[in-house]
Amino acid sequence: MYNKKKTISELLQAWRYDEELKQNIQHWHTLEAQPARYADFPEKLHPSIQKALHARGIERLYTHQREAFDYAMQQQSFTAITPTASGKSYCYHLPVLQTILQNKSARAIYLFPTKALAQDQKSDLNELIGLMDEDILSYTYDGDTAPGIRQKIRKAGHIVMTNPDMLHSGILPHHTKWVALFENLKYIVIDELHTYKGVFGSHVAHVIRRLQRICAFYGSSPTIICTSATIRNPRELAESLTNTKHALIEKSGAPVGKKTFIFYNPPIIHPTFGVRRSSVLEVRDLSARLFEAGIQTIIFAKSRVRVEMLVTYLKSLTAKKIADHSIQGYRGGYLPSERRQIEKGLRDGTIQMVVSTNALELGVDIGQLQACIMTGYPGNIASAWQQAGRAGRRQDEALIIYVAQSTALDQYVVNHPTYLLGSEPEQANINPENILILMAHLKCAAFELPFSIDDTYGEFMVQELLAYLAEEGVLVKTSTQWHWMSDRFPAHDISLRSAAQENVVIIDKTTPTKTRVIGEMDTYSAMTLLHEEAIYIHQGTQFQVEELDWEEKKAYVTEVDVDYFTDANLAVELKVLEEDKVAQLKTTTVSYGDVGILAIPTIFKKIRFGTHDNIGSGPITIPPMEMHTNATWLSFDLPENWSEEMMTDALNGVAYAMHSFIPLFIHCDRSDVSVVPQVKAVHNERPTLFIYDSYPGGIGLSEKVYDLILPLLERTIQHVTSCPCQSGCPSCIGAQDNLNDGKKRVVQVMGDLLAEMM
Repeated sequence: MYNKKKTISELLQAWRYDEELKQNIQHWHTLEAQPARYADFPEKLHPSIQKALHARGIERLYTHQREAFDYAMQQQSFTAITPTASGKSYCYHLPVLQTILQNKSARAIYLFPTKALAQDQKSDLNELIGLMDEDILSYTYDGDTAPGIRQKIRKAGHIVMTNPDMLHSGILPHHTKWVALFENLKYIVIDELHTYKGVFGSHVAHVIRRLQRICAFYGSSPTIICTSATIRNPRELAESLTNTKHALIEKSGAPVGKKTFIFYNPPIIHPTFGVRRSSVLEVRDLSARLFEAGIQTIIFAKSRVRVEMLVTYLKSLTAKKIADHSIQGYRGGYLPSERRQIEKGLRDGTIQMVVSTNALELGVDIGQLQACIMTGYPGNIASAWQQAGRAGRRQDEALIIYVAQSTALDQYVVNHPTYLLGSEPEQANINPENILILMAHLKCAAFELPFSIDDTYGEFMVQELLAYLAEEGVLVKTSTQWHWMSDRFPAHDISLRSAAQENVVIIDKTTPTKTRVIGEMDTYSAMTLLHEEAIYIHQGTQFQVEELDWEEKKAYVTEVDVDYFTDANLAVELKVLEEDKVAQLKTTTVSYGDVGILAIPTIFKKIRFGTHDNIGSGPITIPPMEMHTNATWLSFDLPENWSEEMMTDALNGVAYAMHSFIPLFIHCDRSDVSVVPQVKAVHNERPTLFIYDSYPGGIGLSEKVYDLILPLLERTIQHVTSCPCQSGCPSCIGAQDNLNDGKKRVVQVMGDLLAEMM
């Protein structure tokens, strides 16, 4: 256990007079504490539940918990959106337990986006049931569930906690083994609703429709309870995800502690190029101050590589201590046992500092942290508030430090703090109408239960699609029904989370006689992070990839000690497949439609720790990956006297600047869309900017760009022209080789485009 040396108030008081820090702090903002608002226990709340709540020191409910109980007992589906640590789990635990106590045959399914969350909730729920002293059985059912207890869960589990992937491939196709569950299903609980966006959310929308179809077959009609962090469109998302009408609970009764936000901009180290000191190095130094002050801290970084870089830097603070584990990393790819150990260490205080990707944004219980550092803008306002909510849970005072990167959007946020503090969070977008996703799940639904010749599927009229599947040979039509006829098991061919179907397993062969699996990674990420000679960092230990077996999806690594990390480039080839919308201006054409993408990994660079100098490079030999999606594209003319090199530099600068500001207009994560310039597009041989959805089949984001192209261009050109750099920098148009005219040409291209549209 570490000794707490300073309170947050004492630390902030010292920082206000620290000359070194003051010059980089752009803005301080304090959100004052708010008291709790309570409601009495419902009169019909079972005495056993009241007894358990009293044992936890709970004498009254928060107002949002009481409102949730009342809706649920009226069998009204609802969505509750309240902050982190506001007791959201009681919004579903209490009505579910009440219903089971009233009817011991009643059942509930809890859906969590990850196995880790399901395990965490199982521990909390079982502890609550233990305090009730009642015979209620709750289990997790996922890939780690022992075969010996699976049959018991299917027959006797009152509450089954699982994830969408397991529901999709392990439960719904085998529904005949789950008759007791489906005949008596009273509640479907969907926790962390805001995570169901993009391609994942579109897939899960169909998993829920298949679940509802099976429930109807067995004669049940469950109430659906969704809980979420704050997003702009919670009711719309819940109703789109579940095809069910929802009430909305949006006023939290939980207390909120005092929060101080610091907006911190690293110093400029090269005025001509507008280059600032690395945000990673600034976070390292700020984290060291918090560590020395005894402040328990969570640091968020946006990539696996950055997490491991920071862990490597920070572990030097404890290098002289034997077996000191007070600084740890946390991200996807760690083995479940490692993650559970880290979560426990955060709760009991043996871990003082954790560096995490957004894996810890979600509601895993990690106790009462005091400070949060964001390494760069998380990509959207909702994520920023989720990360900030990890510090100072309930009444405790908290410190949140946002450290800006040199990117245009980061610089906008750090110089306009009201964008983060005062704007509404983004919408979460899904597109169940995506034909690729719809057809995939229609196959699964037909495998699970035959369709009659007048059936619909959710809100979809599907008879023509079923006829198409019959032509493909997977269905056969009788006089009254469509039946599955293929030998294939359709759910096994569908990954809910990515276009790629498999993960790459990472195998440590440092000791040839004792190889071990140390993690896994999705195939798209593996293209740039697990190529041969890549440096893969795991819990601060460096490994070099010796061999990548792409066919078998295995990466073999050995431990090394080097002073650099690796970073890889992806080249993108793009062609227009179909044009659905077009606006023809004088010399500019704005279009929207379907495009084909080919992603090709090209080279990797070796970048030295500390200085971030490029010290070498090498080729990557991995097959390209293909994807079809939606895009908006602008084709236009450039000045005739420009060389191809000048055109390329200008278009790259325009693409960089526009990409930075798209999230401001369509309220998405920056990674949800991509912007690719082509000096001579394949379809028309004109200079063209493509803005496409980063998901197979698309989810409608680039179509919004088509409608908002004018204000997007206006905001972008305004930011670029107001940037204080001389010739272009990472804060406006990206790093430029041409020191004289790069920024000027970018402004000229955008100005010409604007002139045509005005």
